[in-house]
Amino acid sequence: MYALPIIGFFLLITLFASFFTVKQESAAVVERLGKFLKVCDSGLHLKIPYIDQISKRLNLRIQQLDVMIDTKTLDNVFVKMKVSVQYQVIRTNVKDAYYKLENPENQITSYVFDVVRAEVPKTRLDDVFVRKDDIANAVKNELQEAMQSYGYDIIKALVTDIDPDEQVKHAMNRINAAEREKTAAEYESEAQRIRIVAVAKAEAESKKLQGQGIADQRREIARGLEESVRMLNGVNIGSHEASALIVVTQHYDTLHSIGSSNRSSLVLLPNTPTTGTSMLNDMMTAMISATKVDELDRGKLPPAPKDHLHS
Repeated sequence: MYALPIIGFFLLITLFASFFTVKQESAAVVERLGKFLKVCDSGLHLKIPYIDQISKRLNLRIQQLDVMIDTKTLDNVFVKMKVSVQYQVIRTNVKDAYYKLENPENQITSYVFDVVRAEVPKTRLDDVFVRKDDIANAVKNELQEAMQSYGYDIIKALVTDIDPDEQVKHAMNRINAAEREKTAAEYESEAQRIRIVAVAKAEAESKKLQGQGIADQRREIARGLEESVRMLNGVNIGSHEASALIVVTQHYDTLHSIGSSNRSSLVLLPNTPTTGTSMLNDMMTAMISATKVDELDRGKLPPAPKDHLHS
């Protein structure tokens, strides 16, 4: 009476134990009495209860393993590198992936350490950042060749981080800042040079125009003096008196200009009635002496007698 419910319960448990399911992108390794029997893909499957056992369920999706490595570059700089390895169990080699490797993550890590510590010491620190893809490809090729025989496929290897020592990073930042300051100084010096050249050109052009203006002014003054002398000669005033009159006029015009300027300093000038005549006589004497010296240099005048020179 009590045996029937027990037998029914046992049969029910046996029935449920005969079926099992495997999730999508997974594989189940089934053993019979401890010996490999088959690999079951996703779906509903049947096994013999108490004899067949699911030994392992393997993930067939792409997985990623991050490996942190301390290594040294060619210029003796220690860096920390993070290498990310993306791998996947080969669907047709699930048996090898389960039975040949006890811990595939440790196996992959060992290969990554071996390759990185063989490649990075050949390269300087600056080139490590540039050649990180070459290092990643070397890791992938080495792992691909080794892990395929164990039922694993290496999808991608990536060098995701390169972290030098903190002091080295500060030194690199200082070098970069100094280089940028040098470039900025060069540009600033070039701009200053351009400004100086532009100012010099403007000043030269200004002096040139100023000189032309002064020359034109003197030419007009000379022309005006010539006309004044001609007009005075027309009213029976001799050249000497006309010149004296013009000099006196110019003298008083100069005094008037100096006095009317609010920025003029103290200037002491002779201001007697004979000042203009004295200035004219001095100018005439200087001009006559200069003319004689010039003619003597050209040989137009005979040299003075020696006894006169000694006297």
